Amino acid sequence: MKSRKHLLQWIGVAVLFLAGAQANAEPYLAAQMGFKCAMCHVNPTGGGMRNVYGNTFAQTLLAQKRLGAEEDLWTGQVMKFLSVGGNARANFNYEDVPNQDASNDFDIEEARAYLDFGVIPNRLSVYIDQRFAPGNATNMEANVRYWFKEGAYYVKAGRMYLPFGYRLEDDNAFVRQASGINMQAPDEGVEFGLELGSWTAQLALSNGAGGGAELDTGKQIVTRAEFVKSKWRAGASLVYNDTDLGARSGAGVFGAYTLGPVVLLGEVDVFEDDTIGDGTTFLATLAEADWKIRQGHNLKLTYEWFEPDDTLEENEQLRYSLLYEWSPIQFVQLRAGVRKYDGIPQNDNQNRTQAFIQLHGFF
Repeated sequence: MKSRKHLLQWIGVAVLFLAGAQANAEPYLAAQMGFKCAMCHVNPTGGGMRNVYGNTFAQTLLAQKRLGAEEDLWTGQVMKFLSVGGNARANFNYEDVPNQDASNDFDIEEARAYLDFGVIPNRLSVYIDQRFAPGNATNMEANVRYWFKEGAYYVKAGRMYLPFGYRLEDDNAFVRQASGINMQAPDEGVEFGLELGSWTAQLALSNGAGGGAELDTGKQIVTRAEFVKSKWRAGASLVYNDTDLGARSGAGVFGAYTLGPVVLLGEVDVFEDDTIGDGTTFLATLAEADWKIRQGHNLKLTYEWFEPDDTLEENEQLRYSLLYEWSPIQFVQLRAGVRKYDGIPQNDNQNRTQAFIQLHGFF
């Protein structure tokens, strides 16, 4: 019975890949436009601060309409050698867990500021991503990046987000939780990257401590490569982390296809973790469809599957999401969504329902 269920799960994912084959860090936007991440972001791997084109895109192509005169276009550059940016997300959340009273609250999901010092324009820069909320101020990224050849080869060193799979806005996605590589867990290390034609690729060597103190001599290697065309893209990632407790390794494939106003996007990851018991294999998948109803309006549907331990029977977890994203004017987005979890019956938390409304401001 379990093997049949696994087969159906994989067929569902495979159908999305065959039918589709891939800011806020939203890879569907890159797929929709046929862009690499570096087209709109200071980080060649995407996420974080937007560059001049990214800010222009947010004002002219993402928003339903633009307020202000043409000469008031915000580029992020406040002087020749300094660019700034930021993100703020305020939420109203509702959660219903079986056998518990439903709860709701207001919260600040994040408030961040970005600084990019282009000490040698288009060649050498110092980049800082500082999170001010929630909780205490925390540095998320602080690194030096040098382009050996402008727009082609670079090296980056310091604290950074590691390159694995798609850099999603939702860090609670199963593929981001399973990998442990997300927008809440930067690491210290060095990254080499290239941007050549349709190819984008990175190789990173880091402590493997998720931003915590290094406690052993082992290191983590992460690689990512993606081939990008105007209507489709496909890529793969590998990770290997050597620790005193054992090794943790993983591999993933990801891709997207654009069908008119609809973007189909998917990712499948598998991991082996020797630090858990006698060793554990677990898998995570994501299938996403984004429909650009018209400029400024996007409808997102996701299906996720997580197998936390392949040695146990009937322990899979599912998550379904339906979100509507509206960008009425530049640098403002309203998001509303519902997420339904489906797990083992004995675990109420794995069967919860969530809903939220979010106001997102960015520049």
